[in-house]
Amino acid sequence: MSKKVINQNTNYDLELLSSIDSNFIFDENPINRLKNTSNNQKKDNCFDEVDREKQLNELKLQIKSINDCNLKNNSKKIVFGDGNINSPIMLVGEAPGVEEDKAGQTFLGEVGDLLKKMLNAINIKKENIYTTYAVNFRPPEDRKPTANEIKRYSQFLQKQISIIKPKIIILMGSTAMESLTGLNSKISIERGKWKEIIVKNTSYNVIITFNPSYLLRAPENKKHSWDDLKKIKQKILELKLSI
Repeated sequence: MSKKVINQNTNYDLELLSSIDSNFIFDENPINRLKNTSNNQKKDNCFDEVDREKQLNELKLQIKSINDCNLKNNSKKIVFGDGNINSPIMLVGEAPGVEEDKAGQTFLGEVGDLLKKMLNAINIKKENIYTTYAVNFRPPEDRKPTANEIKRYSQFLQKQISIIKPKIIILMGSTAMESLTGLNSKISIERGKWKEIIVKNTSYNVIITFNPSYLLRAPENKKHSWDDLKKIKQKILELKLSI
């Protein structure tokens, strides 16, 4: 598949190697030429959103009602997902941390700040996409979820994807990668490659990249994340998505 090349100012790359800065923005914003002038279409969209919210609430209750789960039993709150449920982009992290567990929200603290800078670098605000995790409860001592835990929660993630119906799915971290693709190889090998997965008879564009929490521990890999971000921006432009 041929891909368009996005020419970026060299200064962007140099500065991002040391720190992903929110000042980095792309100028090639797609022009939204679609105008919704149909009242019937507006009503249909409204009904779709109400139905989506209902399905997500039902799924959240389903996850909260599971039994015999070490993750659930040792957590304070479920972290189901937040953001724009109508967004064409869905971002999946690995698992909640201490702050997320307390608040019941995704990507908070230093991790959340870095994620916002990463998204801002491609002119996207976190609140304009939908964010969730591969597992919905914080693992004890922030350990990596086991293969059985990842498999157990992957069924819920697939249902969540089927409800949101995103055009692009960003998998951040090895747990998210394993949950949705079944791959358990090194993320350094799989990252930055567009893949197509099928969930409930629907295909989705998926890209794997590093999790912000990992980048805080290994900042030398920010340069690779920047490469991945540029590929995500390129795909957004190719699909003519409005974020």
